[in-house]
Amino acid sequence: MEATDKIREAGLKLTPQRKAVYEAMMELQHAPIEAKDEEITLSTVYRILDSFCRANLLSLVCHPETGKCYYDITVHGHHHLFTGEQIVDYDDPELTSLVQQYLEAHNIASADINKIQIQITLNKCLTNKK
Repeated sequence: MEATDKIREAGLKLTPQRKAVYEAMMELQHAPIEAKDEEITLSTVYRILDSFCRANLLSLVCHPETGKCYYDITVHGHHHLFTGEQIVDYDDPELTSLVQQYLEAHNIASADINKIQIQITLNKCLTNKK
C-alpha cells in the first residue's frame, strides 16, 4: 500500500510533508529521523511523527541500553532484538501465545492486554543458524 493511502486511511490530511516523512520511514523501518529536506524543519518532522503514532501508522521503540527512541513503521504485534545499535523486528506468534497463556494463567484476561511486545538484548551480533 502506498504512503498516500496509508495516511488517508489513518484519517490524516495528506500533505507533501507527511508523505515525505512516511516514505522515509517506509525505507528506514526503525530510525531516529533527521530533516533532509530543507523545506521541512526538524520540529515539523517530529510533529508529523507524533501524529503518525497517534494514528497508529508508527510506534515508538526505546533501546533498552542506550535509552534512544526510534520510530518503527511495523505497528502489528511483534518483538524486537537489540544488539549494539541494531534493532531487528522479531515476529514470533508462538512466543506471543506463550506469554499470553502465562498471563491468563495469572489472572490477566486477554481482553485486558493491549499489546505484547518483548525486547531481547543480545550480547553479540546476530548470526544465521542453518
